[in-house]
Amino acid sequence: MLEKELISLKKKIVEYAALVENMIQNSIQGLLDKNEPQLNDVIEVQEPKANDLELRIEEQATVTMAKFQPTAKDLRVILMILRMNNDLERMADHAVNVAERSLFLIKNPMVKPLIDIPKSAEITIQMLKDSVDAFIKEDAELAKNVCERDNKIDNLNNQILRELITYMFSDPSTIERSIKLLQISNNFERIADLSTNISEDVIYIVEGRVIKHQRDQE
Repeated sequence: MLEKELISLKKKIVEYAALVENMIQNSIQGLLDKNEPQLNDVIEVQEPKANDLELRIEEQATVTMAKFQPTAKDLRVILMILRMNNDLERMADHAVNVAERSLFLIKNPMVKPLIDIPKSAEITIQMLKDSVDAFIKEDAELAKNVCERDNKIDNLNNQILRELITYMFSDPSTIERSIKLLQISNNFERIADLSTNISEDVIYIVEGRVIKHQRDQE
């Protein structure tokens, strides 16, 4: 029956989100600890698992729509799961990007102590957790809170950019390493944006309000 399929899909999307969360955590922790095996695990072991899970969720959601032809809220939930599935796949790619750049950085002297990037990673991981929780619990207030936190990530990213530009100007030998750090910061910003997308969809499902364009105009 449809209800059983919806429960199964929700469980799978939570499993997928937990895997992606772990990939993000390992990518930043591997950088901080200079742990090459941990970073390689993100790329060689966890990413293939993420790709497989994404395909299985997409197939199950497509079959469910064809078999049960859901309408109204049930249809919106399945469509949202498909969008979340796509967003999580992109987050996994960003985690891999972080791991790849971290592999370069741990083999070279650090440009500066890492303070803001780990802070950005921590906020980003919590945004992902809360966006998924908001979906499962249909909690519009939590979803709104996730959207509000996106500004913190943007501000941190701008701060990191300004600081690293200063380092690159004062010492050109830091340019390549600084660019890698900027790319890592940008990847966390994109993950935060994708978590915000999920939260905006939650608000639409729960309250019937579209807030994306309102945010774009701010």
